[in-house]
Amino acid sequence: MTITKLKSGLSRDAAGREMYGLLTELYPVCRSITGDGFRATLAHLQRHIQLEQHEVPSGTRVFDWTVPKEWNIRDAYIKNAQGERVVDFRRNNLHVLNYSVPVNRRVSLEELKEHLFTLPDHPDWIPYRTSYYCEQWGFCLTARQLAELNEAEYEVCIDASLEPGHLTYGELYLPGETPDEVLISCHACHPSLCNDNLSGVVVASWLAKNLVKIARRYSYRFLFIPGTIGSITWLSRNQEKVAAIRHGLVLACVGDPGKFHYKRSRQGGAEIDRAAVHVLQHSGQPYGVADFDPYGYDERQYCSPAFNLAVGCLSRTPHGQFPEYHTSADNLELVRPEALGESLWKCLAIVSVLENNRTYWNLQPRCEPQLGKRGLYRAIGGVQDAQQTEKAMLWVLNLSDGKHSLLDIAERSGLSFDAIHAAADALVEHELLKDVLEVASSAASR
Repeated sequence: MTITKLKSGLSRDAAGREMYGLLTELYPVCRSITGDGFRATLAHLQRHIQLEQHEVPSGTRVFDWTVPKEWNIRDAYIKNAQGERVVDFRRNNLHVLNYSVPVNRRVSLEELKEHLFTLPDHPDWIPYRTSYYCEQWGFCLTARQLAELNEAEYEVCIDASLEPGHLTYGELYLPGETPDEVLISCHACHPSLCNDNLSGVVVASWLAKNLVKIARRYSYRFLFIPGTIGSITWLSRNQEKVAAIRHGLVLACVGDPGKFHYKRSRQGGAEIDRAAVHVLQHSGQPYGVADFDPYGYDERQYCSPAFNLAVGCLSRTPHGQFPEYHTSADNLELVRPEALGESLWKCLAIVSVLENNRTYWNLQPRCEPQLGKRGLYRAIGGVQDAQQTEKAMLWVLNLSDGKHSLLDIAERSGLSFDAIHAAADALVEHELLKDVLEVASSAASR
């Protein structure tokens, strides 16, 4: 099955609803860069795709970093003098500073405030804060909750453990006709943040779930990792596999209703960069494109100087550019099923370009071959689609000199890749084109 046939048999809306359903299941899980919450998330995904789970011991050196201690949390609260929970982890897991060390004591309001985080500009939102690499304890709460705290003594409890354990990540490898790989990466470590985190996780899962069904030219590697330390750990442990990665995408913030954005790889003009931008250009929808910068998600690790992989980042509204980012307002109301469905469709379209981007020889290079006698010329004049089909065939014939790929031709002609690819298929069927790899293979076997 091809991607075109795959998409024709799928419902974008149904896929969006299914992904949203999985996102809803994952939303309450308290995740972090290590621990049982991350493993529980992978367990949910393993009901849909065949993820392999990897465990890396705390203390393992991974380039200039060290795999941290494992963090697990059971409960946390701030109680007032009446024994009431005024801040309660059970209500929202963002209430705890992620990676807090355990604490169980009574403190004054003055001391307590040194460990509290709020968002004064958004008094009803809880901020998301972490202390991964600096051991401390703390709580996150709304500005309104803070304003209601009286001068009194408070009981603070964070029932958590921070001790040697493991960093966990999930990996799925789908072999293709060639060992050349497409890497799809997403971070799965944030607690109860729907757009920044879970949207990428569910779209990557559904992309994998559907690529299993098709004949693949490339091999595909899916990584579900904790942010930053996860990609560093994977790269450190898999340096021998990196050379096979030809293209890659980091997926994040793909569930909100904003327009699509693509951040180019460090290489800037890599095939994945061109494919993603081409798909967005021909989508008929507003979009944005940004050049690479070493700030953002895990693309900055894949694009670090020693690797310089062709890995870009696809999002809708980019991180930090929507007010709900890293707050409790990044919830189930922010993410839309239809946005998830459209994000999956964009990923499939990008993969389709990569899968079908071939280079051909024109077998009739002396002037134009006669298309009419082959049934390729339009039978009735004045039909727009027929005009575009003819134009696409003429462009493919003219530039199929063994040097221009179909993506090259699409970019130069201004036509969509789908139109160019369909034209090439028709010309191959009528023995007017031949794949350069087939020509080289035939020559080598003589």
